Amino acid sequence: MTKDDILSTLTETMKRAYAPYSKFHVASVILSKSGKSYSGCNVENAAYPLGTCAEAGAIASMVQGGDREINEIYVMGSGDALVTPCGGCRQKIREFATQQTRIHVCGPEGIRKSYTMDDLLPDSFGPHNLTHD
Repeated sequence: MTKDDILSTLTETMKRAYAPYSKFHVASVILSKSGKSYSGCNVENAAYPLGTCAEAGAIASMVQGGDREINEIYVMGSGDALVTPCGGCRQKIREFATQQTRIHVCGPEGIRKSYTMDDLLPDSFGPHNLTHD
């Protein structure tokens, strides 16, 4: 998937977001280690805490597709400010990422800023903390 394909998918996926309350549309595209791509959009709920972030939707799609490792993830949100993953999504991404996994924050013009997983969630708790010898 080229960068142009990713931006096009992000733009189209944002249009599909269900955000009647916040009016804040977000999309995410994951490129898995296997090379497949998965997308997701935010889905709000009248009971606010029950909504789903775009990143969580893309992760669910990836897991359903049989992949378990995020190579790169792209996030695009409304507005001019950087729309980085929320704290909960950072932890969800961490479950399927390495410290070097790249998180790209995008706008309609392209990538605005890139981070590693370690940048966004330093000293994170993840699967490695639960391994038993």
